[in-house]
Amino acid sequence: MSLRRLSLSAAVLALAVSVSPSAAASPAAPRPSVPPRPSAVERSVQQDADALRDAGVTGVSVRLETPRGAVTARSGVGDLVSGRPVPEDGHLRLGSVTKTFVATVVLQLVDEERLTLDRTVEQLLPGVVTGAGNDGRTITLRDLLQHTSGLYDYTADVFPDHSAETYYAHRWHAYRPAQLVALAMRHEPAFPPGTDWEYSNTNYVLAGMVIEKVTGRSWEQEVRDRVLRPLGLRHTDIPGTRPFLPQPHAANYQQFAPDGPMVDTTIPYRPFDLGADGAMTGTARDLNHFFTALNRGRLLEPATLAAMRTTVPMPRDSDHPAGTRSGLGLFFTPLSCGGGYLGHGGSGFGYLVRAATTTDGRRSIIVSTHSRPGDPDTADRQENALRDLVDHALCRPA
Repeated sequence: MSLRRLSLSAAVLALAVSVSPSAAASPAAPRPSVPPRPSAVERSVQQDADALRDAGVTGVSVRLETPRGAVTARSGVGDLVSGRPVPEDGHLRLGSVTKTFVATVVLQLVDEERLTLDRTVEQLLPGVVTGAGNDGRTITLRDLLQHTSGLYDYTADVFPDHSAETYYAHRWHAYRPAQLVALAMRHEPAFPPGTDWEYSNTNYVLAGMVIEKVTGRSWEQEVRDRVLRPLGLRHTDIPGTRPFLPQPHAANYQQFAPDGPMVDTTIPYRPFDLGADGAMTGTARDLNHFFTALNRGRLLEPATLAAMRTTVPMPRDSDHPAGTRSGLGLFFTPLSCGGGYLGHGGSGFGYLVRAATTTDGRRSIIVSTHSRPGDPDTADRQENALRDLVDHALCRPA
């Protein structure tokens, strides 16, 4: 080997060493990412969710939609046994929020001139509402949707004893709609139709029967085809007799007596979790989308939406915030900052859901709690904390 070749090889080797990764200066270690500071709205929502937990709720989930995006908060646990957290956007039992979906379908049939709000129950369902002073000739479709019918609420008959024993003994029993109405017809009405207001699940069992009579299809099919599919609500369902919530979901707990144990009531109580008054399940994301679309006029003609939002006063002892008024499948509640929101609540053994949307549809919130206490004072504290959460979230600037 020549001296010249040795020199060239040494130069190449030196160049390779000078640019090798091991010899090159190590790049500076990346700085750890710092999570963005929560906004004032995020802090407020989380603090209010924690206040609900501190009031004794086992698990809380909140989803607020604003023009700047979604704000979520969770507090407590999703399962008392494992201690796992409440799932984000988990599946919920909607309870009476189902009524807003059913009222929407009825009003779509009004838009199509297949119904009018002044038609009587007797005209629509001959011979169904009669006995014990009940008279379907004097009750209109509007009365059903607005809870001004005076009809007895059947739920007291299918759960006469508020106990865990009754829940376990009867939770699998399913009634047909006509059977539930027949139970209510054994009781005298609370007042002449149209003269007062009183919440009654019987009204919406009848509304579901009206939908079937007019369309020839079940209320479930009509809600799916007219609301769920057009809005793309893929995580909202009407499970019928299927008792289990899809995963993920939190467990629900009911305390049937003060100081009693928390009973796992995640499996619903079929006698009043099966019909047009409270059968649906869904997610907070889907529910916000539904209420926003409804209040922005995507589901109803302007005149019919205005009729839905036309309200009547409610008694002070109606268990709603002061000043709340009843529309057709919607409630209007004043906000402390002025204006108000439209929405509906839903509840059953061990759960409570509250849906609320500002009248312009720009802000919408879903709050779900996964336990209910047996002590009335504790229930009042939790209800007040929930109302504060909704009011703060819809009033605070984004």
